[in-house]
Amino acid sequence: MWPLYAAGFTTAFGAHGIAASLGGHSDDAVTSLLVLGGLLALYDGAEVLLKPLFGTLADRVGARPVLLGGLVAFAAASGLYVVADSPGWLWAARLGQGAAASAFSPSASALVARLNPAAKHGRAFGSYGFYKSIGYTLGPLLGGVLVWAGGLRLLFTVLAALGAAVAVWAALAVPVTPPLPKARQTVLDLARRLADPVFLAPTAALAAATAALSVGVGFLPVSGRAAGLGTIATGAAVSVLAGCAAVVQPRAGRALDDGRLTTRTGLAAGLTVTAAGLACAMLPGLAGILLGAALIGTGTGLITPLGFAALAASTPAERLGQTMGAAELGRELGDAGGPLLVAAVASFATLTYGFGALAALTGILAVAAFLHRRPVSSVPQPGTER
Repeated sequence: MWPLYAAGFTTAFGAHGIAASLGGHSDDAVTSLLVLGGLLALYDGAEVLLKPLFGTLADRVGARPVLLGGLVAFAAASGLYVVADSPGWLWAARLGQGAAASAFSPSASALVARLNPAAKHGRAFGSYGFYKSIGYTLGPLLGGVLVWAGGLRLLFTVLAALGAAVAVWAALAVPVTPPLPKARQTVLDLARRLADPVFLAPTAALAAATAALSVGVGFLPVSGRAAGLGTIATGAAVSVLAGCAAVVQPRAGRALDDGRLTTRTGLAAGLTVTAAGLACAMLPGLAGILLGAALIGTGTGLITPLGFAALAASTPAERLGQTMGAAELGRELGDAGGPLLVAAVASFATLTYGFGALAALTGILAVAAFLHRRPVSSVPQPGTER
């Protein structure tokens, strides 16, 4: 499992480490806000387009080869900028990193499910989410230090070495998981399965969690500056958010596996806490920012492992890659849609109303989860059928 956790850390560290450094340390490559937006969108745009495709490929040829190929490609794309070191090649390197992450990220999620029994999916996905959150947390900090010490080339060098090291580690430690035989699936069959509430409910919750997380990281510092707070205070708020998400995920996974929490109750509670956090972010001053960050982090920490465990429990093993790729697509849409919604509302009103709009939308999803009579999934008990 450890190489899979490292793969999750790699994609998170690569995404946030570079994104947080582009605007302030690359004047030669980032000549305008439009250019910065394009560079930031390349990584996520590649993931939106390619994750479902690579997830399906993982089901066809096996998740392990796609995982290894993605990690090697990530190292190669990072090394491309190290060798070329020009603004034009930065675009190519960033696009290559996003495409590579689209391969190894859903493959790692599928392997987490394949290599663990259903009764331990909560713990497994909780730990996977924990190390991914550590990557999100440390990415801006370590990335900034590396860029300060040696520029973007040093950061890309570290990412190339990290991708190569994790690839070698995975090749040595992750067992072969051959593709499972499966019945032929038509496009209509796929559409029916993806439209089933068993898939839609946890995917919608994961998208809402990612939207809230992205909004918290991006807009809470804006609220802090408007309240007259310095960069240390606003940075601490973002750290509180990421730290709460990292701490809660393994505990939520263990509670699910031990039967102390169901996916239906956990997802509904996580959405409620997340909505409450977004509502608290509407309050002025440091107290509202810190309380909002803590609640958003706690809510997203509840949702993430339970959502993936629900998807794994309700998906045939031979279709895990396809399901995880589609779910990751939902998360990417939430990652982009949340900030766009808040920014659009804020442009017509204020940022306070932007937080309120996303809080209301998340609250509606929470109510829908509470009213859903059938559990999203259930962890099979020994001696029972799945």
